Amino acid sequence: MRDLKIPGERHPEKAHRPDQEQPRKPSWIRVKAPTSAGYRETSRIMREHRLTTVCEEAGCPNVGECWGQGHATMMIMGEICTRGCTFCNVATGRPQALDAFEPGRVADAVQKLGLSHVVVTSVDRDDLSDGGAEHFAMTIRAIRRRSPATTIEVLVPDFLKCGPEALEMVIAARPDVFNHNLETVPGLYPEVRPGARYFHSLRLLQRAKEIWPGAFTKSGIMVGLGEDRQAVLQVMDDMRAADVDFLTIGQYLQPSPKHHRVDRFVTPDEFADYERTARGKGFLMVSASPLTRSSYHAGDDFAKLQAAREAKLA
Repeated sequence: MRDLKIPGERHPEKAHRPDQEQPRKPSWIRVKAPTSAGYRETSRIMREHRLTTVCEEAGCPNVGECWGQGHATMMIMGEICTRGCTFCNVATGRPQALDAFEPGRVADAVQKLGLSHVVVTSVDRDDLSDGGAEHFAMTIRAIRRRSPATTIEVLVPDFLKCGPEALEMVIAARPDVFNHNLETVPGLYPEVRPGARYFHSLRLLQRAKEIWPGAFTKSGIMVGLGEDRQAVLQVMDDMRAADVDFLTIGQYLQPSPKHHRVDRFVTPDEFADYERTARGKGFLMVSASPLTRSSYHAGDDFAKLQAAREAKLA
């Protein structure tokens, strides 16, 4: 039986990689260990419903704050990914069969947590003919039935090995926000996202808006992987050409010595400059800080996103 708590079994594809030095985190990146009653209650509900969260699997530094407020990002379709991105802490390997009851359990947890906004993401499932698109759609519909007032944000894989109907299936379920992360600049894809294609991911975001012009589209990147400022600005331009509404930029943190090394810690002033620049390029919403993650403050940011669109239309 595979034990995902053991690094060698969690990431067998990284076992051959030489150890990379893990530099000491600067003061602006450190967070307190989670101890609140809200954190414990959120954890209890997740365990009770046998749900996986990206907060835990990806080792998010904000888990204490978010779970303390009852906010958890659901990760559907199991805890094992078919990709082996060098930055990612999610386990890699052959996933199990889909759980047909999972959408209902997610919807029940959303209702019990009283979420006004929920983020649903997944592992990559290249083993499925539709990449898991139907499972996403079923989860969206289940949440809608149980919590009709809750707004839904999906953070989807790239559906690289699927036909166009996979994306169409997800969009037909009408999520309020369609998110797919580019993760890094194109020059680093062969090393950081070897199973993905930059322009395919970019086109996925563009097609989502073409299929449903009323959707909010969102994407994010990490910095500190070895990119330079000009490459980040080019990604911003590419996203705007694809009509992406919301950009997130956060600091890459190295999960283990076997993962891609941290090239440097980007300063808060540099993040502030990225945010100013991105807003100047026309994004409706920008979140750029060392601890920014795709679903960090997602509910508050969705309200700001709506307000920004209304102001622009007015």
